[in-house]
Amino acid sequence: MNAPLIAGVDEAGRGPLAGPVVAAAVVLCKPRPSGLGDSKVLSASRRGELEQVIKRRCHWGIGVVDVGEIDRLNIFGATMLAMTRAVEAVCAKLGCDPLEVLVDGNLTPQGRRDEWRWPARAIVKGDAKEPCISAASIIAKEHRDRLMREAAREHPHYGWERNAGYGTAEHLAALREHGPTPLHRRSFAPVAQLELSL
Repeated sequence: MNAPLIAGVDEAGRGPLAGPVVAAAVVLCKPRPSGLGDSKVLSASRRGELEQVIKRRCHWGIGVVDVGEIDRLNIFGATMLAMTRAVEAVCAKLGCDPLEVLVDGNLTPQGRRDEWRWPARAIVKGDAKEPCISAASIIAKEHRDRLMREAAREHPHYGWERNAGYGTAEHLAALREHGPTPLHRRSFAPVAQLELSL
């Protein structure tokens, strides 16, 4: 009998001042890829290698919520939506629903998004404890970093290829000098304060 399907979910991009929030959902293959861990502690090259292995061998889905939706919903609501979209995407690939969804953090979209229909369990520091969440954290971070590198070509002043949209000194200085782009989150304090002072 096949083992019950468990999906891991994690997001990347809750804290940045610019760019989308991205979530990934992963159902691991057997045997699972070795060396999975919290994407934040893996080297960029190791993350890139693992991303390729996970995408090649496992079932995965991505959910992206853009800046307009973040500003409309708030970042918490946008994160719950990104996670829902990621699980919907992996279900479409699987052709069935997972038995349970393990979500990194202390809250899940269950009861917070009408479209969420799966049993869910929140696991604090799950990206370091549960391999399926570790895999999701790698997919989400790599996908979002790629989006921000592409955006940096269009908006070169902000250093997004280095800071991924986070509020580094370099990014804040460029924001003061050049003002916000359409990819900046107007609902985030540093951007909102800057717009008030312009």
